[in-house]
Amino acid sequence: MHNTLFFAAAILYAACALLASNRGALISGVTALAWAVHGLALWSDAFAPGGLRIGFAIMLSAALWVSVAAYWVENRNFALDGLRRLVMPCACAAALLPMVFPGAVMPLQNQSSAFGWHVAVAVLAYSTLTIAAFHAVLMALQETRLHARAVPAANGWFGGALDQLPALLTMEKLLFRLIWIGFVLLSLTVLSGVVFSEQLFGRALRWDHKNVFALLSWLLFAALLAGRQWRGWRGKTALRFTLAGFATLALAYVGSRFVLEVVLHRGIA
Repeated sequence: MHNTLFFAAAILYAACALLASNRGALISGVTALAWAVHGLALWSDAFAPGGLRIGFAIMLSAALWVSVAAYWVENRNFALDGLRRLVMPCACAAALLPMVFPGAVMPLQNQSSAFGWHVAVAVLAYSTLTIAAFHAVLMALQETRLHARAVPAANGWFGGALDQLPALLTMEKLLFRLIWIGFVLLSLTVLSGVVFSEQLFGRALRWDHKNVFALLSWLLFAALLAGRQWRGWRGKTALRFTLAGFATLALAYVGSRFVLEVVLHRGIA
């Protein structure tokens, strides 16, 4: 059932990416429908009977699901059609990914009732900061294109999409809004993991690679927001901190899950 829903969501995302820019109402409707179908697919796939399905594919799929929601909401305030042409193909691929790499099921019989909430907040934090990293890459490409001495009038599909992005100041405002949301969610994840480790996991906190990288990522994003507030950090400095924080967070879970599932062909570690 969930594979059918994933495939349907991918088709709708692809259709949304191909719609003409002047079909605003139709684009909004198809985006909302694709997002709803994708969310239902994630829910039915992640919450297996008696357990929780985890894996790098479902995490990335959830990240793009959140990014589509962010695009849909922000598109009502800013002209983000160029972002649609970049986000929707990625969402299409992400919707298909759990069909190829289903991950593994973690039993929940002996887990605390708060464990599900901890995982949900962690997924939302990772997803939001994934969008922020994607946004930062787009800003870097946009800035490079603006400062190029000779910019072609038409540079293919990708160049056209970059040209349709909002002004850099608007993009920066959106970036820090995403970072603030992601930082709050990441703070809740780290805090719950540290303070309630016994209740959540049934054991004292272990400083394994997941916890160390998650805390390091939190410190990087905290430094970025503090630097933004008191030192006025922006531009390349903000982009470097965003990408460094995301890369560290990716190493905490998704990167290790990818190595275990795809490279080493191992289950839950």
